[in-house]
Amino acid sequence: MSDDIRFYRANEKPYGAFSNLFRRPIVIGGETFPTAEHAYQSRKARKPAVRAWILAAPSPSLVASAAHGLLHWDIAPGWSRLRYPWMLDVERAKYVQHADLARLLKETGAKRLVECGTSDNEVNRRWGEVNGKGRNLLGRILMRVRCEIGGAAYEDAELDALVSGQSDYAQFYAPQLAAAAAHVVALPPTHRALFDREMAALSHDVEGGSA
Repeated sequence: MSDDIRFYRANEKPYGAFSNLFRRPIVIGGETFPTAEHAYQSRKARKPAVRAWILAAPSPSLVASAAHGLLHWDIAPGWSRLRYPWMLDVERAKYVQHADLARLLKETGAKRLVECGTSDNEVNRRWGEVNGKGRNLLGRILMRVRCEIGGAAYEDAELDALVSGQSDYAQFYAPQLAAAAAHVVALPPTHRALFDREMAALSHDVEGGSA
């Protein structure tokens, strides 16, 4: 649709920041991760050694690739169910902890956010859309976070069912989300310039992640 905001590659301006491969550290569960993709994939592996191997990959896109390649016996029990509330936790952390990203997210108003994959596969159709087809769960989670930090109202019964009752950090983040909604204001010009320079300096970690 013409009112959609589409994103995929982390180096695209300005909405590449919505990609999980966008280089911005987040702290969640007492651990610091270089990107949202690192944080998300940190729970996929069953064994600590495999987890460490995934997170040691030299770029966010390779973190995603390593995690995508896990065989079923290497994947943590319940991951097919737990990945959805965990993704919500990760996105909450990303936008609560970075006021400039929260501002960018709120600036999208009530527009539909869509991660647009370029390769037609199950992962890209789960978290985004390919040629207009897919569940777009990352985009929908971002619209929910946008609502939680004071942006446009958003209702999604299917998403609510996927994430309900499983979010480890929802209670912890509730006051921070409220504070973000109250204090996210327009960035000063110097901060906006810094944000733009960060975007311009990104490496081309561009392929989708988040199985």
